[in-house]
Amino acid sequence: MQNSIHAGAVIDRGAQLAQGVSVGPFTVIEDDVRIGEGTVIGPHVHIASGARIGSGCRIHAGAVLATEPQDLKFNGEKTELFVGDRTVIRECVTLNRGTVASGKTVVGSDCLIMAYVHAGHDCVIGNNVVIANSVQFGGHCEVGDYVVVGGLAGVHQFVRIGRYAMVGGISRAALDVPPFVMAGGHASFRYEGLNAIGLKRRGFSPESITLIKDAYRVLFQSGLLLGNALEKVRAEFPKEPEILEILDFFDSGKHGRKFIRPFNS
Repeated sequence: MQNSIHAGAVIDRGAQLAQGVSVGPFTVIEDDVRIGEGTVIGPHVHIASGARIGSGCRIHAGAVLATEPQDLKFNGEKTELFVGDRTVIRECVTLNRGTVASGKTVVGSDCLIMAYVHAGHDCVIGNNVVIANSVQFGGHCEVGDYVVVGGLAGVHQFVRIGRYAMVGGISRAALDVPPFVMAGGHASFRYEGLNAIGLKRRGFSPESITLIKDAYRVLFQSGLLLGNALEKVRAEFPKEPEILEILDFFDSGKHGRKFIRPFNS
């Protein structure tokens, strides 16, 4: 399978393109870039040094990948941006590479990143994530697999979003979002219930969904302090994988980290 490179594209000799890569007009690909087999790159794309793009990706017009972090501490160190396989990056998306803090920014496989999304330095975004238009991630954010983030949401630096969670559009996401839940709100970012429809679509059994719902009822609606509520879940709930994942998410938060809470707490 031969590559299809438009005559108007500018590709550095140090870039490595696998078989079947297509590059549109006026696209610039710098030195020290690796692009996997069958990836399609549209016009007017800029892929800077340090990009590692997987196979079967589709990168649309105007996307800018692996450029320098927007971080005053960045001092020109060699860092990278990793994008997994079959991920779709729509128009005018910007993905910065990492800083010395972690050395890399990561976007997983099978993601859909819609137009005008920005992911800052050192973010780690999992697999099968859907990020709607104009979502903005500050640096060092962590996003689990199968997360959905609604359009125009702003995600504060260092915020973590657990697997299978959903963040509503136009949210000001300044607090950690544990797995399996919905969160939203601008004036007050808060827990809005279980992501039950999303869990059903992903094959979670009714029993598992009920168990998760019961655990969050203790954590967010029992009136207990969060630490006491976590101990109650740890002592009284079965050691199912979903329960252990919830507990681990809270336990792994750094000292002083804040989590979403219900609107009335």
